[in-house]
Amino acid sequence: MKLYLKIWRQKDRVSEGKLVEYTLDNVNTHMSFLEMLDTLNNQLITNNEEPVEFDHDCREGICGQCGVVINGIAHGPLKNTTTCQLHMREFKDNETILIEPFRAAGFPVKKDLKVDRGAFDRIISSGGYVSVNTGQAPEANTIPVGHETAEAAFDSAACIGCGACVATCKNGSAALFTSAKITQLALLPQAKEERDQRALKMIAQMDKEQFGHCSNTEACEVECPQGISVLNIARMNYEYNRASFLKFKK
Repeated sequence: MKLYLKIWRQKDRVSEGKLVEYTLDNVNTHMSFLEMLDTLNNQLITNNEEPVEFDHDCREGICGQCGVVINGIAHGPLKNTTTCQLHMREFKDNETILIEPFRAAGFPVKKDLKVDRGAFDRIISSGGYVSVNTGQAPEANTIPVGHETAEAAFDSAACIGCGACVATCKNGSAALFTSAKITQLALLPQAKEERDQRALKMIAQMDKEQFGHCSNTEACEVECPQGISVLNIARMNYEYNRASFLKFKK
């Protein structure tokens, strides 16, 4: 099929960007969206033009590295699907497709469709870990975790950190990502030691990274490829208020 592409091109984070139009013929409907971009880049390289920069790694919907806004929707029109797992059969012949980078104050554009998501790494580094004494691992059965608790923690841990929640939020909020990381640890006994400091530090870092505030539109859950629940945000608010109260009480 034939496609008309409007792609955001930007030399670097300080340069002014613009939409550039391309025409791509003979697109196979079995291609993934990133394979389609690969085909475009092959065409551009053949014509001695600069290829389009975009993020990707595993291309299996696991790593969370891919991610663009397609026709105004983070990761594209298919629900609970990453950009790399979106296939061209979801589009029509002669369709015009608008492709833009994830846009948020916390995600500065590095080049074209590639953004800097280092803010997520800094949020994790601020408190999204468990400190344990080195030595022999404890017997697993001595730290019992109920099935429902384990499943709830796993549901939160399923977040792949792609940033679609930020890109789709009108406020550019990272509340869903941060809350998923806080919740997955708050539910487990191994992480109780740093529970309070974790919530305070991660939320403080989230604010420092210039992400906006959550206003409960729930668009983040709708566009999340893993379907992470906004109930995690409620849990994060509880953890933050609890930690703030205990800190004040001391």
